[in-house]
Amino acid sequence: MSALSNSRFLKMNGLGNEITVLDLRGSLHRVSAAEARAIAADPRSRFDQLMVLHDPVTPGTDAYMRIYNTDGSESGACGNGTRCVAWAMTADPIMSRPVDHDLVLETKAGLLPVERVSDRVFTVDMGPPRLAWNEIPLRDPYPDTRTIALDTRLPDAPELQGPSAVSMGNPHVIFWVGNAEGYDLAAIGPVFEHDPALPERANTSFAQITGPEHIVLRVWERGAGATRACGSAACATLVAAARKGLTGRKAVVALPGGDLVIEWRESDDHVLMTGPTELEHEGTLSPALFSEVA
Repeated sequence: MSALSNSRFLKMNGLGNEITVLDLRGSLHRVSAAEARAIAADPRSRFDQLMVLHDPVTPGTDAYMRIYNTDGSESGACGNGTRCVAWAMTADPIMSRPVDHDLVLETKAGLLPVERVSDRVFTVDMGPPRLAWNEIPLRDPYPDTRTIALDTRLPDAPELQGPSAVSMGNPHVIFWVGNAEGYDLAAIGPVFEHDPALPERANTSFAQITGPEHIVLRVWERGAGATRACGSAACATLVAAARKGLTGRKAVVALPGGDLVIEWRESDDHVLMTGPTELEHEGTLSPALFSEVA
């Protein structure tokens, strides 16, 4: 029997980005890719990202988070999921612990300070963007990642060329388009996600600039597919837009699930993401989910 059998979970969302939160603090168990896929297969716990809490690693932090995509692969960052975790750690009657400070969460991509703005709205400090080609990473060296070249050419969308590239703890490519709603993400997204020029795959965004402080965005997430919101993609897009002079350093990013406010702070180069959270329900993981997990 899996150590996860009968574990309690919270099903939440950040702007419709489906998030499941699992608290494994006090346990040494680490979720396997097969276990993550089994949890995603149950409609009650289905997720775009699974946020798993572990005991802190770095002194002064409140928890270590591992983040899993629907296909069981791990991600270094999920802004919408981080806000959900922050709510759970401060408001859920079972998961919350007394704290006298704003939370600091840790992932394999680094530290994420989180500040409560109101009852269900949080600001996550996503840290500085990574802009060098080998930090994103890209296969080929580029002196300037504001525009890169991908070998892929799509007959039905020949204008999709010369995207920008940014890492926000996970790799992103951003295409600048006239109509973000005009693309079939299920058909196009996997082509770019698996492009050989992107050795760790990438989240693929289609960004429409509608004003100096407003971006319309649709995202194909690596390992998860088309989602209603992607916080790290919103951050990457604002950074890329500001670098190209398309927007200022602060903008509203409109996703299918709602709006995020993104600011690329000039004083320290950090990217701040502000948005809401929602609790949908709680449950326990059925042992039957893991019956075929080795």
